[in-house]
Amino acid sequence: MTESPDERQGTVREVFLAFLKLGLTSFGGPVAHLGFFQTVFVRERQWLDGRAYAELIALCQFLPGPASSQVGMAIGLHRAGPGGALAAWFAFTAPSALLMIVAGLTLSGTDLSQHAGLLQGLKAAAVGVVAWAIWGMARSLTPDFRRLTIAALACLLAVFVPTVLGQLSGIVLGAALAHWLVPESDTTAGGGLRLAIGRRGAVLAGALFITGLLGLPLLAGLGSQMAVTVLDSMYRAGALVFGGGHVVLPLLHAETVQTGMISSDSFLAGYGLAQAMPGPLFSFSGLIGSSAGGVGMGLLAVVAIFLPGSLLVLAILPFWERVRGNQRVRRLLGGVNAAVVGILAAAFYDPVMTAGLSQGRDLIVALAIIAALAWGRVPVWMLIMLAAVAGSLFL
Repeated sequence: MTESPDERQGTVREVFLAFLKLGLTSFGGPVAHLGFFQTVFVRERQWLDGRAYAELIALCQFLPGPASSQVGMAIGLHRAGPGGALAAWFAFTAPSALLMIVAGLTLSGTDLSQHAGLLQGLKAAAVGVVAWAIWGMARSLTPDFRRLTIAALACLLAVFVPTVLGQLSGIVLGAALAHWLVPESDTTAGGGLRLAIGRRGAVLAGALFITGLLGLPLLAGLGSQMAVTVLDSMYRAGALVFGGGHVVLPLLHAETVQTGMISSDSFLAGYGLAQAMPGPLFSFSGLIGSSAGGVGMGLLAVVAIFLPGSLLVLAILPFWERVRGNQRVRRLLGGVNAAVVGILAAAFYDPVMTAGLSQGRDLIVALAIIAALAWGRVPVWMLIMLAAVAGSLFL
């Protein structure tokens, strides 16, 4: 029998420590992060129930920005108010952001080809971690053949139209098919979220989001200061990319390499390194900023790329809580949830599998990771380290 969610108001310290552990150990990108969040906050800590968590995932997939980080902020907001939201973001992001800033300062003097085996071992491990995370989500969000059909169609759309258009089309398709393929008996709303922010706060957050999106390009056009250029580029990337993670690569490449902010070699090497780091892939912005202008610029880039997605979460959640109990909305959400599984499966195929499985030994590492995760006795961070060692020795 499933236990009821913990209804107590938590503390900022509690949220910070929980997300810091995840920020240090959550390898595998946004797909894996969502699986880790479900394990930690739904099953183990029981801060919210499974249906409420599924709602958050579907909602954040509709919003531009780093989806897993947005879900994490919403969980922090629910548990400990605005301070909890900030603590969740900072603790989950800081480890990888600091590592990427340091990498940006040292990358130009490092020959990453000497560590190709280690990096490949980490990529192979990511295949196993992400595959296990998707399996866990699929069991809860696509429990029957009809919703599995929605997931399959959304996956095909995302694979054959590998752009934001493909992802959004998959989500729209899931919503359109929900009336016929999502059982009405499965439209019970999950437990509500505690939100220490009202309509006024939501409207203010939305106004700030629009001000940044429209005002920063104008400000950047008035001068050539690097700080304003970095702020504008990173904010626009965070505001216009749906799904987060690997999807942000083309836009960041256009905003940085094509404008001469950093070299193409540094960009590609740094992105490969980012995939081997725990925490959100948007932390890659720290490497771009520090490569362009040092530690301060790296910190500015990290804040700028996460800011628009954070503002959108604060702007949307209070209004979402008012409509989430509607039966039609619930059924649409069930279709969207199923479509999200398909979209995540497409992201698993490319780029996670295509980058992580270059030879047969990579597949052995990935399968070993899956088996170990199914066994449940070895922590994820240890599996990642073992995969890195195996890559250094054998790949």
